[in-house]
Amino acid sequence: MTGLLATKPRPAEVPALAEAALWQELALTPKPGLVDRLNSGSHRDMDHALFARSIVAIAPWFSRFAELGSAHADKPAEEQLRLLRPMGMACEQAMYAATGGINTHKGGIFALGLLCFAAGRVKNVSADALSCEVSNICRGLVSRELAGRSGQATAGERQFQLYGLTGARGEAQSGFATVRKALGQWNGQSLHGLLLRLMATNQDSNLVSRGGIEGLRYVQDYARKLLANGWDREALIRMDNALTERNLSPGGSADLLSVGWVLSAIK
Repeated sequence: MTGLLATKPRPAEVPALAEAALWQELALTPKPGLVDRLNSGSHRDMDHALFARSIVAIAPWFSRFAELGSAHADKPAEEQLRLLRPMGMACEQAMYAATGGINTHKGGIFALGLLCFAAGRVKNVSADALSCEVSNICRGLVSRELAGRSGQATAGERQFQLYGLTGARGEAQSGFATVRKALGQWNGQSLHGLLLRLMATNQDSNLVSRGGIEGLRYVQDYARKLLANGWDREALIRMDNALTERNLSPGGSADLLSVGWVLSAIK
């Protein structure tokens, strides 16, 4: 990761890093429970080629997010989500058009789109500045969209009500606290190591949706044991088989891996 940016990064470089992060995440193999070059993990409706088409479709939007952030940099942070959301939804539609309606990167669009948008707003691009600005933009998001709604609950609202989990919204509101903590414990070498650290600590809503709170705890415990006892390619393949057998996919951690790659590249 070191040496990726030889000079101080500019806002225009963050969208390129966001796209590169998605390709890095897709290429990482083996990736327990997730789509990689070996198999589709727990995703029977997805494969490597579908993810590649999705990345090609959404990548042009990252520079548009940064340009939008720059165009409205004079406006208060609390007004930004209202400006950003229509473009985020348009990017999602481009993804769905490329994938035949399959959600391959909705979480990645949300997290990386926020990073790119923040890059257009900050004066000096750094990992800390971007994380702080994303937190400012998303201030109050959890209380507005998870705690404060009534009527038919979404999956995210149910997880918040049952377990207090805040999902992608909470992670963004925190300025990607889970990612930054994992980066602080990571040696900067193998991306598998960073993914395992994320899987060990991330309150992954994808896992809860598929396997309940027990599924989440299973994956967290498995990742912690590998980190504590050591791991190699064969150990990751065994974990992949175990998660696939249980239909568990740590998709939220895969999204955060892309965020971590961007922040680490900027550092």
